[in-house]
Amino acid sequence: MEEGLVTRQGFAFRGVPAGGVHGVGPVRALRNSWQLLRGIGAAWRYAGQERPAALLTTGGYVSVPVALAARARGVPILVYLPDIEPAQSVSLLAKLATRVATTVEDSRAFLPAEKVVVTGYPLREAVTRWTKAAGREALGLDPAGPVLLVFGGSRGARSLNRALVAHLPELLAEAEIVHISGALDWAEVAEARLALPKAQRERYHAFDYLHEEMGAALAAADLVVCRAGASVLGELPYFGLPAILVPYPHAWRYQKVNAAWLAERGAAVIVEDAALAAALVPTVQGLLHDRERLAALGAASRSLARPDAAQALATLWLALAKGELA
Repeated sequence: MEEGLVTRQGFAFRGVPAGGVHGVGPVRALRNSWQLLRGIGAAWRYAGQERPAALLTTGGYVSVPVALAARARGVPILVYLPDIEPAQSVSLLAKLATRVATTVEDSRAFLPAEKVVVTGYPLREAVTRWTKAAGREALGLDPAGPVLLVFGGSRGARSLNRALVAHLPELLAEAEIVHISGALDWAEVAEARLALPKAQRERYHAFDYLHEEMGAALAAADLVVCRAGASVLGELPYFGLPAILVPYPHAWRYQKVNAAWLAERGAAVIVEDAALAAALVPTVQGLLHDRERLAALGAASRSLARPDAAQALATLWLALAKGELA
């Protein structure tokens, strides 16, 4: 998946062997440890060929061999933590890094405080350039009516997809829906759309994935239902979006912590994955019918935005590359 996304943007892609060793069985851990050793060798060769001035990494097990090779080559390292709470890989990489950039101030408690720089969550210009009017026009939406956006990440979220599909008639009576299902459930979602009456089908805008138009969908929405991956800490505040967050229950604590951070600041409500099928319709209806509460959620969300995050992170990385940071 990453190779397709990277090459689509016009960048060269170099794959590095790697594998996770945390939370897996002993046989797989041994096999993945060998992959990590191979990854260090591959990253060492690539670093010798490319001679980078600085490395930017966001964690994950594939980043470990790359960072170790960079450190051995004398390449300074900038770690960026998208989530609030770091995974084991980020905690390890923070010890090797010159600086650690974070999305929010609260992350400082988990990291070497003297290395932390709070930049916010960086967003691409392809996302931030959209206005509500332009986004609705691009997606063929009513310029004035309520719009519900539902998405679950690049590969999708089956429980979100199925809860939505099961209640399309009730929800389409409340709002136009933009649904980004991910590739795994696309066939099921496309079939459900075709089964709708024509009037409802015209209000249900389903996609397997959006590339440059993801910003259009975010800008167009009045309410979002989604997982609580790191991107919600940047995208939802930037557009001032109220959200119903459904943390992925099998991703350790990261999504729950992200969701709680937004909910505690009045920017979102949380629905647990196990309760989603029963809670989706009344929660959406309750918010869309209570315009005052919806507006308050949106205002709280917008107050958390850091629109200069991409510039702040780029400036920090370039300063590291120029040797301006010790």
